Amino acid sequence: MDVVIRNANLVDGQRGVDIAIEHGRIAAIGPSLALSAGREIDAGGDLVSAPFVDAHFHMDATLSYGLPRVNASGTLLEGIALWGELKPDLTQQALVERALQYCDWAVARGLLAIRTHVDVCDDRLLAVEALLEVKRLVAPYLDLQLVAFPQDGVLRSPTALANLKRAIALGVDVVGGIPHFERTMADGAASVRILCEFAAEQGLMVDMHCDESDDPMSRHIETLAYESNRLGLHGRVTGSHLTSMHSMDNYYVSKLLPLIREAGVAAIANPLINITLQGRHDTYPKRRGMTRVPEMLAAGIPVAFGHDCVMDPWYSLGSGDMLEVAHMGLHVAQMTGQDAMRACFAAVTSTPAAILGLQGYGVAVGCHADLVLLDAADPVEAIRLRAARRMVMRRGVVIAESPRAHARLSLPGRPDGVNFRLGR
Repeated sequence: MDVVIRNANLVDGQRGVDIAIEHGRIAAIGPSLALSAGREIDAGGDLVSAPFVDAHFHMDATLSYGLPRVNASGTLLEGIALWGELKPDLTQQALVERALQYCDWAVARGLLAIRTHVDVCDDRLLAVEALLEVKRLVAPYLDLQLVAFPQDGVLRSPTALANLKRAIALGVDVVGGIPHFERTMADGAASVRILCEFAAEQGLMVDMHCDESDDPMSRHIETLAYESNRLGLHGRVTGSHLTSMHSMDNYYVSKLLPLIREAGVAAIANPLINITLQGRHDTYPKRRGMTRVPEMLAAGIPVAFGHDCVMDPWYSLGSGDMLEVAHMGLHVAQMTGQDAMRACFAAVTSTPAAILGLQGYGVAVGCHADLVLLDAADPVEAIRLRAARRMVMRRGVVIAESPRAHARLSLPGRPDGVNFRLGR
């Protein structure tokens, strides 16, 4: 064997097992494997997981915080206006440099697959070309999937539809949209139909920013589910954000959830951003803004969590840490039961991997040896501690390592120099 990881805990509850790796794939899993290897790694009873996956991000805007100015109101609409001010000054070199820096952050935190939306409303397609180059550069160590995203509205912006089709022809992977940003509800519904028909013709997946609003009458997710059903797009369509569902009445949602499930539409919530941008116009009580994650899971709808933004016109914080995203999602959705917390871990690992259609993902014999060793015993502890990534592996090769989180205390009346693992 090339590598054997010893004494690892797995997400499925197996404890103290060995993982043998050969030619970049998992060759065997079991207790005390009698195998020799070129390198042995002692997990020490810590958790080994498949890598983190971010199903919703904006890499063309990342690390641009403060350019050309700061979002003073903190609102979604000012963020969109700010991005419009910044676009004329963008350069391909700056876009590539910022994206590559973010990819370095991601890899260090065990995030090895990202679906990023890229704005196609700039006729130069500058961001599209930049991220296609980034995708090529990071391919050896990170899966980058691009969504053609008409930020200004595919009908509202005169050249957006033509630009979206150009972007797809250049190699962008997924058809995006933003129906709630069209000028009317009718235009929003028409945009969903047009984009889904184009995706069906091209054999592509769809991922739409859908109902990112506090308005309970923003119901484009219903249209997205209908078009998915009508066009036979089951399993290829995702609705991102869906924040208006937080404000909808329960009767309508009881009708909506079965429609989404029957259409095979997945959902992506973005806890850090939804809880920050939504409810800005409320006094008190304030709405949380995030979509109905527990209810969708109970209805059999796949739900992933995305990071959405890191240091850009919409969000001034973030570091590419999907455990921070899961931590926020757990709290906002009040998912504090053991099974619910494990579902939050799945929302940043296996669920988004399935939504993106990643091949060979997982911790099972035959899967790619893409693994993360976390300084935690199980998924719940990993979320609680936002555990350090002791090791990140891609195709059987270690590409990042970090020390365990230790502290050394010197307290009055206590033995000097006590070392302990933080939070454990």
